[in-house]
Amino acid sequence: MPSIDVGDGIGGLILSILLWIGMTILIVVLLIVLEAVFWFSIFIILAMLYWIFFRALKFVFNKSKETKGDIRNSAIYSLTYTLLYVGWIFGIVYLTEIIK
Repeated sequence: MPSIDVGDGIGGLILSILLWIGMTILIVVLLIVLEAVFWFSIFIILAMLYWIFFRALKFVFNKSKETKGDIRNSAIYSLTYTLLYVGWIFGIVYLTEIIK
């Protein structure tokens, strides 16, 4: 942090109070931005979990009539959906690491 030497006296007192108010406003604005990023991240994580658990399970259970009694076909469906749904999440994480 840079050091600002304002000296003693009324000028230094006024400048110190103005800097204090300015830094307080800056910290409040940064906290608001941080909160927005936090809630957006929570929303993205919840959307991904919804997609994985509910949509993927729906697709898997829709195939249950076709795969009943056939473990090989059932395993192929489950591995395919697992790779697809987990793969796009890893793809998003990988793309965000590249963009950084």
